[in-house]
Amino acid sequence: MASRRKARILAFQALYAWEASGTPLKELLAFAWLDHEKMEGFEEEHRAFARLLIAGALENIAVVDEAIKSHLKNWTFERLKKVDLAILRIGTYSLLFNPDIPAQITIDEAIEIAKEFGADDSFRFVNGVLDGIWKAKSAG
Repeated sequence: MASRRKARILAFQALYAWEASGTPLKELLAFAWLDHEKMEGFEEEHRAFARLLIAGALENIAVVDEAIKSHLKNWTFERLKKVDLAILRIGTYSLLFNPDIPAQITIDEAIEIAKEFGADDSFRFVNGVLDGIWKAKSAG
């Protein structure tokens, strides 16, 4: 597994924890919610990238969520599964605020995480929403 994918999974899990239980940002960024043994498997570079994604997504949550809402078709924001929402938040934050990461990599990584952690069709849904967000941003 690519090292950045591990960091994205870590960030996805943190945002899921935030949504599910309201874990404070400070605890999320310290990875206090993660088993100590598992944490040792992450190099500092991976933890730093995960922290960037977590903090960035939460600091820009209004913009991120609005972008997601504007690209939902026949679905409401409130009906989103927490797993899908966490993946979409990481991907949307990256697309909107991390221009140094190619959009296709962001979308492909989100699809792979959705395949691993989401429902059977989550990856299609995640792909559609993130692709729409990217096309809207590209159109300017």
